[in-house]
Amino acid sequence: MHFSVLTLFPEMFSALQVGGIVKRSVESRLISIETIDIRDFATDRHRTVDDRPYGGGCGMVMKPEPLAKAIRHAKGKYPGGRTVLLSPRGRLFDHGLARGLAAGRSELILICGRYEGIDERICEQLIDEELSVGDYVLTGGELAAMVIIDAVTRLIPGTLGNECSAQEDSFSTGLLEHPQYTRPKSFGGAEVPEILLSGNHDLIRKWRRQASIIQTLLKRCDLLEDVLFTSEDLEFLEKLRQNIETITEKRSAMS
Repeated sequence: MHFSVLTLFPEMFSALQVGGIVKRSVESRLISIETIDIRDFATDRHRTVDDRPYGGGCGMVMKPEPLAKAIRHAKGKYPGGRTVLLSPRGRLFDHGLARGLAAGRSELILICGRYEGIDERICEQLIDEELSVGDYVLTGGELAAMVIIDAVTRLIPGTLGNECSAQEDSFSTGLLEHPQYTRPKSFGGAEVPEILLSGNHDLIRKWRRQASIIQTLLKRCDLLEDVLFTSEDLEFLEKLRQNIETITEKRSAMS
């Protein structure tokens, strides 16, 4: 898969080459990353890429001419590439979107906005989709682009040392991931759950599934609306509900 990133700060993306899955994926030629400096497409000697907004207001707006030329340059090299603008008003990027991009595209053209945003005519004429990595504002789209590159890359077959890792990640089943433990067995007065030391893979699978449900219930209960529960899950949830009711009744009786 190829990522073309249009940015005013191409040097920021050297961080992706330092280590980890993205670096290994580049070295293995599973992905490639190209940065395109939008300033290279400015026509004046100052390489101007921004100007004051019409109508007044704070800040500056990215000019349409250099950005349009940069996008057309990228599209000329990768005609099938989907142009994605990183924007706080865009569709919220999540695991399902990452999985779709990893499976359905061979080229992505990621456009990093800066300042107060980009000229709206670019959005109307040259952008296929706007994506947001969260309901907050960053100083630019570069960090958001890195998030998307990382999230999509790890879902491409061959990028992870263990393919089941991606399948068991948080959100891959709609649930948060179960708690993880490693050596030593005892740490800070707390022990590893005995069932994880049992060697019984069926019981471990069941414990992990139930622990994921509990984690999601406690920390992101909104996710449960979209989970496809098995009959085993529903039985566990019913027992959990009964236990909570019992504890509540005992506390009420003691007060």
